Amino acid sequence: MNMKLIGCRLAMSCIVFSGLLFSCSQAHVAKEYVDYVNVFIGTGGHGHTYPGATLPHGMVQLSPDTRLFGWDGCSGYYYADSSIIGFSHTHLSGTGIGDYGDILMMPTSGENKFMVSGNPEDPDSGYRSRFSHEEENAVPGYYKVRLSDYEITAELTAALRTGFHRYIYPEGKAANLIIDMEPTIHGHQHPVTEIKVINDTTISGMKYTTGWAKNHYVYFYAEFSQPFTYTLYSGDTLVKEDFVKAKTAKALLTFVPGQKTKEVLVKVGISSVDCEGARKNMRADIPGWDFDKTVADARKIWNKELSTIDIKTDDNEQREIFYTALYRTAISPCIASDVDGRYRTMEHTIVQDSSYTNYTLFSLWDTFRALHPLYTVIRPEINQAFIRTFLKKYDESGVLPKWELASNETGTMIGYHAVSVIADAFFKDQRDFDVNKALAACVRSSTYDTIGITPMMPASIVARIMPPELKYKNELGYVPADYCGRSVSQGIEFAYNDWLVARMAKALNQKEIADMYAERGKYWRNYIDPETRLMRGRNMDGSWVEPFDPRATFKGSCYVEGNAWQWSWFIPQDVPELIKEMGGKEAFIAKLDTMFSMPSDLTGDSGAALDITGMIGQYAHGNEPSHHIPYLYNYVDEAWKTQALVDSILYTLYQDDPDGISGNEDCGQMSAWYVLNSMGFYSFCPGVPLYEIGRPLFDEVVVQLPENKTFVIKARNNSKENKYIQSVKWNGLPLSEPRFSHQLLARGGVLEFEMGREPNKELFRTY
Repeated sequence: MNMKLIGCRLAMSCIVFSGLLFSCSQAHVAKEYVDYVNVFIGTGGHGHTYPGATLPHGMVQLSPDTRLFGWDGCSGYYYADSSIIGFSHTHLSGTGIGDYGDILMMPTSGENKFMVSGNPEDPDSGYRSRFSHEEENAVPGYYKVRLSDYEITAELTAALRTGFHRYIYPEGKAANLIIDMEPTIHGHQHPVTEIKVINDTTISGMKYTTGWAKNHYVYFYAEFSQPFTYTLYSGDTLVKEDFVKAKTAKALLTFVPGQKTKEVLVKVGISSVDCEGARKNMRADIPGWDFDKTVADARKIWNKELSTIDIKTDDNEQREIFYTALYRTAISPCIASDVDGRYRTMEHTIVQDSSYTNYTLFSLWDTFRALHPLYTVIRPEINQAFIRTFLKKYDESGVLPKWELASNETGTMIGYHAVSVIADAFFKDQRDFDVNKALAACVRSSTYDTIGITPMMPASIVARIMPPELKYKNELGYVPADYCGRSVSQGIEFAYNDWLVARMAKALNQKEIADMYAERGKYWRNYIDPETRLMRGRNMDGSWVEPFDPRATFKGSCYVEGNAWQWSWFIPQDVPELIKEMGGKEAFIAKLDTMFSMPSDLTGDSGAALDITGMIGQYAHGNEPSHHIPYLYNYVDEAWKTQALVDSILYTLYQDDPDGISGNEDCGQMSAWYVLNSMGFYSFCPGVPLYEIGRPLFDEVVVQLPENKTFVIKARNNSKENKYIQSVKWNGLPLSEPRFSHQLLARGGVLEFEMGREPNKELFRTY
């Protein structure tokens, strides 16, 4: 474990706020769930997480920015950096593409020499400041750092739609604050920004960015606890008015001297609607100036969120990894409605509907696999609210969201996995949404038709939402590799999605749709190469792509962020048929064994392999297509191999360290995988209400279910060495299969494991 982080967390348990005291002795007597969260996990390596302050699914993510460019700048913060640019109010958690980083504020002291941020190689070239991790602390909902160049202590906390800053300035020096609308993560263009000084304690403004989200609006309304004088800039040009509208609007505030201790508080409400919405959000969230109360409120909210799962273990490191992972699963999707019910639609109109809550940031290619299935267990009500948002966005844009961000469809990644989230909830009897509209939306989103999509969606995005691959798939039964890139990955994910549509249609007595989509759900078979028994690209004339290297990965290949070894197993909807196509049970086992034991070397383009990390043989845990593969052994009477693999992944590919995640955290997916698997089960095929049994990591887990029910998991004789299941019972009765239903879980009860050092190879055997 990183010793600096230990120091940070010990320091946090002894922090004295004015009016709040968290003593060391109190922390040791009665720790709360938030005390086990290490917000710095994933801020190093390629995790792309941020350590700043937010609430569960909050609109505001107030966090420090240390870099704005490069792949490891996607969240704005990177643990290896040594200087801070400032503190902005919006951030993405764990993505592989950068955006946000809006409304940056930076306190400075003394004579202000710069209105540019400078560069990390030479912090003195701009207003950024050096800092040390020894003087940086954070827990959920609170962040603190000392800006050493300015001798300023900066503290951040957040309410649902409002960021709250507290700055302690040194005595004897001018106290300044820069508002810079220029910085945007990954340097996206911002054609229009505005700053307006309302009075000597209030400023508002707007930023319009054309980035990953093609039309992104952020409005803000900021109130200060101390009066200020100001200078406005358009770029580096002085503006002698109280309003500036420019490509790059900036403000330099200097607080009126006089107080003994130079403490300045700043409340910043944000909105995607207008400045009035931001003002209302701020006033509703934080009506007064009690910073410590807001910190305490955030702590209380996070404790409640994390209390949904209680674990018992003597392994403190795994406890911290678990609660940090659970914390990450509650960051996004994010609320996108103002307190008065107004929100920005996919058509970029403003609508008011207080009966509906709008959400944004749906990384569905990642999160359909584990994050949304986890919600069906611990937060089914919010998962159904997300589905209602899907359907509202379908009404507004003409299709279901694919990778939606700030009321913009980005078209990123493949498949149409809103279908998976909808079907998973549907078949778990969580149907607080219009199921018939949901089916119609699933059919529309899987049908190639560029008509009827909102004109606010650029043609380049429409081409990703309605790719020609859909047309080829439906007409030919496969996606031709010589006409389309990523053909295999797209084809087999389409087949999974279509199979789910067929199931829903059958359940809703739509026989014609059910029959059509059931046939399309079988199209994955067209990619099985009878010679290699792997998924391989086919050309328009039906021939196989040549040459074929199963370990190769390169841009424009038949696979998305992976190779044939990683993609040949994504048939979770029909494993028995996959086993048959791969030559039968023994051949299937042999091929699985080969994949997990062969060298991890990749061939082809190293630039296309950035996401292929966390390797065990050719299994790549750092990217989502592999996440279900260890559980395939459950289908061939070798469940003990699943248990060993899950154990290895949990212990070696998740660490209590900045570099503690083996790939991009991906908006909660990597964390949700850990949460589910460490409890002992996994959502192998979302849309089928079954959970595969793996390896329970903790001695006892208590999951709070709706209607005051509990789901308890007990692991007897459990230890790091005793990773193999000897027996398993549900409410005292033996389970005959390595899986159980969601309906069983939802009723509440006790799942009890007996663990041992050696595998019980007879357990679950079907012969």
